Amino acid sequence: MYMNSPKRLFDCIAWQKEQHPLEAMFAGKKDGEWKKYSTLEVEDTVIKLAAGLIARGISKGDMTPEGRDKIAIISKNCPEWMMIDFAVQQTGAVLVPIYPTININELAFIMNDCKVKIIFVNDAVLYEKVMSIKDQLPHLKEVYTIEPVPGAKMWQELLDEALLEHIDKVHRIAAKIDAQDLVTIIYTSGTTGTPKGVMLSHRNILSNVENALEVFDEIQIEGGRALSFLPLNHIFERMVTYVFIYTGISIYYAESMDTIGDNLKEVKPSVFTTVPRLLEKVFEKIMAKGQSESFIKRKAFFWALDLGRKFEINQDRGWWYNAQLNIANKLVFSKWREALGGKVKAIVTGAAACQVKLLKIFTAGKIVIMEGYGLTETSPVISVNRFDEKNRMFGTVGPLLKNVEVKFEEDGEICCRGENVMMGYYKHPELTAEVIKDGWFHTGDIGTMVDNKFLKITDRKKEIFKTSGGKYVAPQPIENKMKESHIIEQIMVVGAGQKFAAALIVPAFKVLMEWCEKQGIPYPGNKEIIKDERVIGMVRSAIDRYNKHFNQVEQVKKFQLLPHEWTIDGGELTPTLKLKRKVILEKYADVIDKIYS
Repeated sequence: MYMNSPKRLFDCIAWQKEQHPLEAMFAGKKDGEWKKYSTLEVEDTVIKLAAGLIARGISKGDMTPEGRDKIAIISKNCPEWMMIDFAVQQTGAVLVPIYPTININELAFIMNDCKVKIIFVNDAVLYEKVMSIKDQLPHLKEVYTIEPVPGAKMWQELLDEALLEHIDKVHRIAAKIDAQDLVTIIYTSGTTGTPKGVMLSHRNILSNVENALEVFDEIQIEGGRALSFLPLNHIFERMVTYVFIYTGISIYYAESMDTIGDNLKEVKPSVFTTVPRLLEKVFEKIMAKGQSESFIKRKAFFWALDLGRKFEINQDRGWWYNAQLNIANKLVFSKWREALGGKVKAIVTGAAACQVKLLKIFTAGKIVIMEGYGLTETSPVISVNRFDEKNRMFGTVGPLLKNVEVKFEEDGEICCRGENVMMGYYKHPELTAEVIKDGWFHTGDIGTMVDNKFLKITDRKKEIFKTSGGKYVAPQPIENKMKESHIIEQIMVVGAGQKFAAALIVPAFKVLMEWCEKQGIPYPGNKEIIKDERVIGMVRSAIDRYNKHFNQVEQVKKFQLLPHEWTIDGGELTPTLKLKRKVILEKYADVIDKIYS
């Protein structure tokens, strides 16, 4: 007797067991070997873990958002992360995932805001992070680790507490959990202000999963493998994980960001998700390798790259271009595919705009990049470029996801309606009322439809600024274009209330190191290299070249080079690598003053 399709997220386990049970539902590296967890093993572990949580006094409470127990997790991606997620769901408690890179103050705020009772942490570093503020967390009862930490309790201890009576209670509780019930609170750090807790129900996320199925069906990867490294506390990675579970795709978890290259070759995934910044890093490594090749190989590399830049989707460039591209694929791009494991059919990217240059080059090399768009508040996908070429367009975020509606306000703001729209912000009905009006969620993003089919994001409403001349400047398109230069690593366009647009720029220091080597001069360090007139001239040339794409008011007239890359730890980037503009403006106020003085 087949079960009906999943109604709650944890039903996806039973669905997989019935439809296509796997030998490796999840796999993670342990002592240098891939440890696989079968569908049956995951199901058994999840139930026992849920029972152990019940034994430790975890309660579903009165089922109101405030009345239910909260359990947090702060960990890298691993099989245990998802098993904890599914276990918490079946106790009626609410999972609160937290970025491992979070700063101490935000961690304390989140844990107190939702009164976390139990937290799971990955390792000794994160254990110490939590313990350093333990006296500020009156509601925290237990801390469990995923990896062994001296003096700390490990998550497996909960399995030993799972008695038959607790297992029976889990089944009774799970049977009463409704699709509309709150399943998780995800705190968005945003680019300004204190974190807000986004409340998502089983139905919110599962509707997005169901509507994304046709997107992944096109790729035809059933029975394949996915590599997971985008943080699971990012709703994009978590939702896609449920899609993989639903469709019977084995999920392998990368050991760390540093081992992605090795893990890709080992796992040979059919698909993975990422953010544009990581794609840019991959491309930078490819460029560095191409630069270091012998003369003939280097010529072939840049010839192929040039062909890639000219690639257009849904356009026949003629037999001569196609013949050259076929050769480039055999000689050059085939090595790129091998570096990604040799079996990648598609890469799904979101969270920020992807450079069109990268989309063209990777697509020319038979690596399909499906750029999408969404927010935590929309569970998350609103639109996505499809695998099928006719439903892909460079420079857009693709057609709308099935059963998701979009409309535009007079100022171009994108509004979204559908079952994927959040329940609201935790304990903040006034903030919820500001963004959800008549059932429409106001995204804060400005956009338009291209050919009545493809959604295009033009900017972030709050990021558009006005010059002293009363002209509006949208910084994102300018920044995205400027970053196509190999010498510009990071850039933020400024100019609110000023006569002209300017920019803070972090140059690509690796490129400058290589330049010094070719010049036969020692690298003087970041602080000194940005004072070199030749370097300033190279950046100025790049800016002049890209300024031609923008009207007079949008062109970057002046810039200042900075000696340090912006990071999450430094506070300049959000965990999804977006610029924290307010922080950067405050941090470099004196530098900006110098530009305009």
